[in-house]
Amino acid sequence: MNFLRGVMGGQSAGPQHTEAETIQKLCDRVASSTLLDDRRNAVRALKSLSKKYRLEVGIQAMEHLIHVLQTDRSDSEIIGYALDTLYNIISNDEEEEVEENSTRQSEDLGSQFTEIFIKQQENVTLLLSLLEEFDFHVRWPGVKLLTSLLKQLGPQVQQIILVSPMGVSRLMDLLADSREVIRNDGVLLLQALTRSNGAIQKIVAFENAFERLLDIITEEGNSDGGIVVEDCLILLQNLLKNNNSNQNFFKEGSYIQRMKPWFEVGDENSGWSAQKVTNLHLMLQLVRVLVSPNNPPGATSSCQKAMFQCGLLQQLCTILMATGVPADILTETINTVSEVIRGCQVNQDYFASVNAPSNPPRPAIVVLLMSMVNERQPFVLRCAVLYCFQCFLYKNQKGQGEIVSTLLPSTIDATGNSVSAGQLLCGGLFSTDSLSNWCAAVALAHALQENATQKEQLLRVQLATSIGNPPVSLLQQCTNILSQGSKIQTRVGLLMLLCTWLSNCPIAVTHFLHNSANVPFLTGQIAENLGEEEQLVQGLCALLLGISIYFNDNSLESYMKEKLKQLIEKRIGKENFIEKLGFISKHELYSRASQKPQPNFPSPEYMIFDHEFTKLVKELEGVITKAIYKSSEEDKQEEEVKKTLEQHDSIVTHYKNMIREQDLQLEELRQQISTLKCQNEQLQTAVTQQVSQIQQHKDQYNLLKVQLGKDNQHQGSYSDGAQMNGIQPEEIGRLREEIEELKSNQELLQSQLAEKDSFIENLKSSQPSPGTNEQSSATASARDSEQIAELKQELAALKSQLNSQSLEITKLQTEKQELLQKTEAFAKSVPVPGESETVIATKTADVEGRLSALLQETKELKSEIKALSEERTAIKEQLDSSNSTIAILQNEKNKLEVDITDSKKEQDDLLVLLADQDQKIFSLKNKLKELGHPVEEEDELESGDQDDEDDEDEDDSKEQGHI
Repeated sequence: MNFLRGVMGGQSAGPQHTEAETIQKLCDRVASSTLLDDRRNAVRALKSLSKKYRLEVGIQAMEHLIHVLQTDRSDSEIIGYALDTLYNIISNDEEEEVEENSTRQSEDLGSQFTEIFIKQQENVTLLLSLLEEFDFHVRWPGVKLLTSLLKQLGPQVQQIILVSPMGVSRLMDLLADSREVIRNDGVLLLQALTRSNGAIQKIVAFENAFERLLDIITEEGNSDGGIVVEDCLILLQNLLKNNNSNQNFFKEGSYIQRMKPWFEVGDENSGWSAQKVTNLHLMLQLVRVLVSPNNPPGATSSCQKAMFQCGLLQQLCTILMATGVPADILTETINTVSEVIRGCQVNQDYFASVNAPSNPPRPAIVVLLMSMVNERQPFVLRCAVLYCFQCFLYKNQKGQGEIVSTLLPSTIDATGNSVSAGQLLCGGLFSTDSLSNWCAAVALAHALQENATQKEQLLRVQLATSIGNPPVSLLQQCTNILSQGSKIQTRVGLLMLLCTWLSNCPIAVTHFLHNSANVPFLTGQIAENLGEEEQLVQGLCALLLGISIYFNDNSLESYMKEKLKQLIEKRIGKENFIEKLGFISKHELYSRASQKPQPNFPSPEYMIFDHEFTKLVKELEGVITKAIYKSSEEDKQEEEVKKTLEQHDSIVTHYKNMIREQDLQLEELRQQISTLKCQNEQLQTAVTQQVSQIQQHKDQYNLLKVQLGKDNQHQGSYSDGAQMNGIQPEEIGRLREEIEELKSNQELLQSQLAEKDSFIENLKSSQPSPGTNEQSSATASARDSEQIAELKQELAALKSQLNSQSLEITKLQTEKQELLQKTEAFAKSVPVPGESETVIATKTADVEGRLSALLQETKELKSEIKALSEERTAIKEQLDSSNSTIAILQNEKNKLEVDITDSKKEQDDLLVLLADQDQKIFSLKNKLKELGHPVEEEDELESGDQDDEDDEDEDDSKEQGHI
């Protein structure tokens, strides 16, 4: 440690001799004392001396203090004293030194002691293990000591913690500590730990840091919270900035939705404390971290959509239009809204619909543009509005068209009651404030960026210069202001607008060249030898003239490409022209503007280049240089090749579109075939179910037939017994004849049922192949109809017979009543001997028995007839359902066959057409190769796809044939 003494040897104020001896004695007591109380008192004394005599205590006591941490862990008090002493030695956060030299020496001393402490990695691991102690006097000094180590030598300590087992996880437990002091210092520790270390940032994020930090912010009152909220926001920025993995985890965890309450600030003017302004500023910066243009486009887009869906963008727009918002918060809010809507069509459409709370309501875009062209507004606010306008138009052709349309004669409000965005831009473009000129020119250039349609539309804009003079076009007015020699900033802005306008738009080039004064003005500006301030203007004039050559369609005979190049060679010189063109990219502010899309300038004098314009210069500088040196023959050949390639490209594009449409049609046909297959399978399943139902009905019919046979046998035996009664021979004979007729009818019904049974068997055998025997099914249906008609006739005959029997029974009952009445009357009038009374009673009993037997037999016949009728009805319903199912299956089969035939015809036609197209494309590619144009082999995949489609078509046809 002698080098430390050498470093501090130049200090004028050192410890006295007695204090040095005291420190030495205390160190000896810590090292050699066996009593814990003695060691504790010695460490406590070293702690009290460590602030004033930092160097001596650090040199002599550090090793002993580390030993105490290793051996005396059971006593929390001595551990706390040792940690506090080490913190005082290493930390530079004590009282600020007055002299700068003393401050530098103090910082050097802290870093040197830190290097000594972490030289043994076990010391850091030991400190991490001490943080697991819940005792306040151990945990809090340990947190402060580790934070100080990270501030002194952050990368080295981060690496040690990263390789330490469960090192980061132990530190994450600090956020869950119930003591706010330790929790808050834990947030500061994690700030230092996660600074510029992506690996640790990912570990901390996956240790549920987002959830815990957002909970702390909510508990502390969001933007109304204190410095703890600020510390949590800084830690969140460390975790998310330039870390795509954590940003995706933050979005997937639905944490963006939890940011919305941060910005519910209301319209009151009394709640803007300094801490609230700081917190809200950090919150806005955190939103910008998630949607920064430097992030991957996919990640930025998903975060933008999530912010719109959860209402965060709407809340930001509310702050944007609120009153009483501090200027720096308003500026940062504008920048935040800019990046939330940049390149996202949904968000841009919503922003276009936002209105300011004025009377009458005005669009937010108009209100912001009014601030941009107002020279009394702060410079940073005007830059923010310009950035917001640029982001609104970025990849937003719909928005570009809306802005340009406000300049066209048909949409300008004649009453003058409302100011449009286009009028504000024109007013700023021709105002006396050079900064307004530049901002309006750049904003209008963004309305034309990569949009040839709007470039052509803007040519229609006419401006009224003064009363009595005819209106002039906007393009002509821009060139007039250029020729008047205005400020450099104004001229640079107008030249950037003209270059953007004329690039990739031959019609605009023709309009520009149609004014005979423009080309002499440009050549005169380029040819002059001006100072350094004017070199940038000369370079931009050279770029504008080069664009007029490169995008010239030779429609003006006096300003054709070749004539303009001859003019440059005579008046300027090609080498001189190229040198002046190179002044743009060599300018010191060019590289600064090309780094970020946001126009962030320290002062108005630095506002020269626009970010999108630097891209245009980089794209055109090389092609313009080549165009200047090309000869007329090369230009002609290039034009011919371009035209040929354009023709070939149009033909290839046409065939590709046709093939794409045919692919879509084929896909639709495939889907139709698959749908028909599914329907066919469903119908086959229905047929199978019908067959099983028919089998079940057949089994039930057989069972009923057996039961009916048993009933017939019982009836025969009963009729034999009835013949033995011998009541009256004539009546018995008549009843026998009736019973014989009923039996014959029953046998006839049984034979008909047997025929139905055989028909059901035939139907079952023909059911699985409904399309193979159509004629037989039709014949069977006709035969069934005849049988059903016969059954109806027989049923009617049976019903009439039953009615006649009922009448006979009623007649017999009537005769019985009359006989009984006569018998009773006869008995009363004439005394009859006992034998005659017995005979009469016997006859009466016989008649009653015969009548009861007849009634019973009649009931049984009625029940049998009813059962047969129900069975016949059920069989009829089954036959009707089977016939309808057969008809439906036959219709579906016919439809499938027709659809398959049509599909095969269309596929054959498509294959023939594709073969013709392949032949034409092959011939075109040969022509392109002969012209020396490289051709990419892209159509092999398409031919491969076509072969696959042919195979699929063959498979489909085989499957359909099987069906």
